[in-house]
This record gives sequence, structure tokens and C-alpha cells, in this order.
Amino acid sequence: MIVRSFKDIEGTDRHVKAKSGTWESKRIVLAKERVGFSLHETILYAGTETSMWYANHIEAVVCTKGEAELTDDTTGEKYTITPGTMYLLDGHEKHTMRIKEDFHCLCVFNPPVTGREDHDENGVYPLLTEPDPV
Repeated sequence: MIVRSFKDIEGTDRHVKAKSGTWESKRIVLAKERVGFSLHETILYAGTETSMWYANHIEAVVCTKGEAELTDDTTGEKYTITPGTMYLLDGHEKHTMRIKEDFHCLCVFNPPVTGREDHDENGVYPLLTEPDPV
């Protein structure tokens, strides 16, 4: 059994801040836990825009606070995301988040992330893995 809090991981290597300066993420469950998914609390900052494409992952996101506009970059369709709203990127959709007010969300990734990922020039997280335990 694992018990930890987001407060416990503040300032550790599980507390990742994007090079772009548009978000930070507390990664409470990672690939090294070997449970088949990762779980994060992420904050995207008001007034920012982030384009992403999870070519290697499926992501589910639940907004817990704030507001954002989500755009499907392929279709141009726009969605307002507010507390209690979930979106699932089950088709590896390229998308852009425009943040109206600090956007707090819980995110689940499959396959799980290692905690070392940041978006590349295409908005993609690389597919990193953990070595098998000895």
C-alpha cells in the first residue's frame, strides 16, 4: 500500500515545472510504482496557452478549479472546461489549452509517465520507461 499527499511531494523530483513556464505538475503516482497508470495534480497558469499532443499516451483530465478553453486542433472544435468537467484524449488528439483562470486538474496517463517528461517542440511527451526491477 502506498499513502502520500501532494504536499509531501512539493519541491521534490515529483514536482515538475514546465520549461515553458505555463504549468506545474505534482506527480503522485509514477511508472516506478508499476500500477499501469500515473496520476498527477497539474496547474496551468492563467493567461497562458499550451499546445499538446500525447502521441504516446492516453490522458484523462478532470478539472477541479479554474476555467480553460480546450481546442481540438484538428477539427477546430472548442470546449469550455470548468470544475467537474472531464476530457479524455483517447484518440491522441492534438489540442490547445487557453487558460482563463488558474486551471487545477487531476490527470491520469496510460502508459504511466516516469516524472521526467516535458513537452517537446511538437507538444509531445517522449515515451520513457523505468528499468525492470532486479
